[in-house]
Amino acid sequence: MNISNALTVSRIFLTFIFMYFLFAGFAGAKYFAFLVFLSASLTDYYDGYFARKSGKITDFGKLMDPIADKILVLSAFLAFVELKLIPAWMVLIIVAREVTVTGLRIFALSKGKVIEAEEAGKHKTVSQMIAIFMILIFLMFKEAGKSLYFWNLDTEIWFKNLIFIVMLITAALTLTSGISFFTKNKRLFS
Repeated sequence: MNISNALTVSRIFLTFIFMYFLFAGFAGAKYFAFLVFLSASLTDYYDGYFARKSGKITDFGKLMDPIADKILVLSAFLAFVELKLIPAWMVLIIVAREVTVTGLRIFALSKGKVIEAEEAGKHKTVSQMIAIFMILIFLMFKEAGKSLYFWNLDTEIWFKNLIFIVMLITAALTLTSGISFFTKNKRLFS
């Protein structure tokens, strides 16, 4: 297994560690969750970087890289629903788009066709990462605020409203990119 594929697999394992810290009740757990998610996100950049640099782009990497990405991102969003930070319907839009598009990409790959990421998909990905990091920062800030006695209900409501707005934008971009993907790749259905 080359370094790129090892990084891809590590992203899946880091997802479980991220989830553990996200739900752990001890002081500082949310900070560890943030650091683990950041590390897992960086493996996504570096696995591609090393694969291109070494010229070792493998079928395993083509298949598992997007799956590892989805496991990480969708786990975070599902956890945020469990923590009652975001509505389930927003995550349903994200899950439906990600699973469907990834499935169609894998299907196309099995037919020898590679579907490149399009601009709308890149905007969707950026918005999802911004939303996840913003929610993690909110959780860290809340944990620090409770420890240092500056957290109050008004602060929490303000942050939750901001999170809701960012998630609305994320859900809209996710839906738009999904529609764009299906429109541009409708030949796969015939």
